[in-house]
Amino acid sequence: MFSHVMVGTNDIEKAKDFYTKVLGTLGAGEPMPNESATGHKRLFWMHGGGVFGVSEPIDDQPASCANGATIGFACDSLEQVKAFHDAGVAAGGTSIEDPPGLRESSMGNLHLAYVRDLDGNKLCAMHRVA
Repeated sequence: MFSHVMVGTNDIEKAKDFYTKVLGTLGAGEPMPNESATGHKRLFWMHGGGVFGVSEPIDDQPASCANGATIGFACDSLEQVKAFHDAGVAAGGTSIEDPPGLRESSMGNLHLAYVRDLDGNKLCAMHRVA
């Protein structure tokens, strides 16, 4: 259904450092740099058939996060969920909601962790328990 997910940033170099560390816990390597037709810098990480991008806003307005939005990243284990969360916090992000761990719900048992990136975007690391 999705071709990619992209968030805006106010500091492309800090975002590169943050996401390279965080997405590295999932096995993603270095980002591919790109420049928009208007000269704005963008970075793309490709892994497991998914594409995640970070971009300077092309309208030259400050980047801001969407209230109520969450970007979820699939993890292979509880350990990977925790590594994603811990890498995000170590890279300057903010731990939010409950600590990383098991959540039981009508949608099944999930290992979840939430962190906000340097621009306030809400990220979720999720492993669905079999």
